[in-house]
Amino acid sequence: MNLIFLGPPGAGKGTQAQRLCWDYDVAQISTGDLLRSNISKGTPIGVEADKYIHQGNLVPDELIIGMIKDELKYTLAGGFLLDGFPRTVPQAEALDIVLKEMNFKIDAVLVLDVLSDEIVARLTARRTCPTCGKSYHLIFNPPAKEGLCDIEGSTLYQRKDDNEETVKHRQEIYENQTKPIIKYYEKQNLVHKINGLGKLDDVYYLIKNLLQKIVK
Repeated sequence: MNLIFLGPPGAGKGTQAQRLCWDYDVAQISTGDLLRSNISKGTPIGVEADKYIHQGNLVPDELIIGMIKDELKYTLAGGFLLDGFPRTVPQAEALDIVLKEMNFKIDAVLVLDVLSDEIVARLTARRTCPTCGKSYHLIFNPPAKEGLCDIEGSTLYQRKDDNEETVKHRQEIYENQTKPIIKYYEKQNLVHKINGLGKLDDVYYLIKNLLQKIVK
């Protein structure tokens, strides 16, 4: 089973992706993880990518695709899940070429659908303990004592990238860059949208039901 998993920041995509990979024994391929791994290991691609990062530039698509291609060589029978990639239509087109060369095909493109206002509400309600790093959510997972970590008793803080202005900016990037990818895959009849509202377990139930119907 080979999947692409897309969704706006804050939709809960990362959590659901981890559960899917565990339950279905598929490899989770995250470009962020691949970048960090290649850079730490000093691979040729990692060394080249690190140059761009240190200069404050985006890592070129061809390097990202190269890392994914190398990773796919080790994909086991269970398949893979591309987490948050591709991010642009040119990346999707380049990925199609690589997959064809390696005799892989995408079974489904899962899209977590969550309204922008809901995303803003979710992300701006996140809080973190500065001592142990434990995360809380004022609505879904609040601390026992308001404003204090259950473990350390430290005063919780809001990450800089969880303020309303930053969250809305990330939403705009998603709308402008990622949504065209959905249309790209819709032309291939691969897109399946899932209502991302509700509890994590309820959303995961919807995802599993969908996979049972489309992947046999």
